[in-house]
Amino acid sequence: MRADYVAEEEMQHLLAALMPQNRLALEVSMATGLRIGDVLAMQVQKVRESKDGRLTVRESKTGKTRRVRLPVELRERMLQQAGKIYVWEGRLDPERHRTRQAVYKDLARAAMLYRLPKLLHVSPHTARKVYAVEQYRRTGDLKRVQRLLQHDNESVTAIYAMADYLTARKLGRVK
Repeated sequence: MRADYVAEEEMQHLLAALMPQNRLALEVSMATGLRIGDVLAMQVQKVRESKDGRLTVRESKTGKTRRVRLPVELRERMLQQAGKIYVWEGRLDPERHRTRQAVYKDLARAAMLYRLPKLLHVSPHTARKVYAVEQYRRTGDLKRVQRLLQHDNESVTAIYAMADYLTARKLGRVK
C-alpha cells in the first residue's frame, strides 16, 4: 500500500502521540528525507563523529551513498537516547536496531487515535513524502528534489513532490 502525505499540522499531532524514540526517528526522516530503515540503522559512532551534523549514509534499498545534514538539535537528541551500537536499539537485542515495523505500528496507533480518514494510509514513508513536498515548495525545483531523494526517475519524484495535492484529491478535497 502506498503511503500518503499528511499535512504538517496533522503530522505534528501524530508525532506528539508516538513513543519518544519513534517520534525522533520520524523527525530525522522528515529532516533528511531518508527512508525509515536507513534512519533506524544509524550507528552511534558515525553520528558522534559527525560534529558538524553532516553524515554519509548508504541507502539500503538502492545501495547509493548519500550525504545528509542532521540539524544540531536532532543530533543531540539522538545521542542522548542512543544505545551502544545503534542510535535506535532493538527492543529485545541491543546489538540490532529497531525495526521499521515497530515504528509503523506506533504510527498506525496514533493515526487511529486522531481518527485520520480511513482512505488515508499513514506509514513511516509518509515522513519522506513530507520532506519531498517541503523541498519542492521551498525550491520549486523538481530536479533538485530528485537529487535529494536519489530517484532515478523524475516521474517518481513528481509523485512525491506533489503528494500533498494527490492526497487531497484522493480525499475529495480538490478536483
